[in-house]
Amino acid sequence: MDMPRNTFKQALSQRQAQVGLFLGLANPISAEILATCGFDFLLIDAEHGPNDVRAVQAQLQAMAAYPVQCLVRPANHDAALIKQLLGVGVQTLLVPMVDNAEQARAVVSAMHYPPKGIRGVGTGLERGARWNAVPDYFAQVEANTCLIVQIESRTALQNLDEIAQVEGVDAVFLGPSDLAASMGHLGQPGHPEVKAAIEQGLKRITSHGKAAGVFCADPALAAPYQASGANFLALGADTGLLRSAATKLLNTVRPSVRVAGTGY
Repeated sequence: MDMPRNTFKQALSQRQAQVGLFLGLANPISAEILATCGFDFLLIDAEHGPNDVRAVQAQLQAMAAYPVQCLVRPANHDAALIKQLLGVGVQTLLVPMVDNAEQARAVVSAMHYPPKGIRGVGTGLERGARWNAVPDYFAQVEANTCLIVQIESRTALQNLDEIAQVEGVDAVFLGPSDLAASMGHLGQPGHPEVKAAIEQGLKRITSHGKAAGVFCADPALAAPYQASGANFLALGADTGLLRSAATKLLNTVRPSVRVAGTGY
């Protein structure tokens, strides 16, 4: 048995455009529904969404039958958590709040087995190795492990060039919401100053030969971000889509229909 190929990592290396969505509902059924929609990747958010390791594994299993690539954002840089996520079969991690090259190197180390890193060996207990059903797992795992580090502060922007040059970092992702807060524009990820910083950041990332990505909930920003070098875009989250669709439906009938409990 071969382990699944990380086609997302391959696409990044070839600079093929990838479009995806964040998943925060922590539900394998909604994850599977979205896996049928044609996104290149779906990213399970365990930083802000209520996704623990068991919830992540359940969603990976639900999406395994579909060609969509599954990424995960962990809550922090903890090496033990990273080990668990890789163990349940995560191949691509987007690690948040990376502010400097030292932090990036530590995450790289957590992602890989010795001598490159510090990841512990427990393949007989892990879905990622198919419980030792992949006979040459160690020969395959390196080529299919992908690390994205997330830049979301003024400090990180200042250190961006050093971060992008860290060996083992496959891509750099810009987070507009926290970056806006750090720049004094809390709640304004589309602020002109933030937008300019992101466009310049994307250019800096690609100048170092790394793939660049950005969270882009506003469709109007997709084109300028791609023109600045963004290889992959996250176009929002399942939670936002659900609320948007629900309120849109409600507002089409609200003038003539009384909704229980709302006073309308």
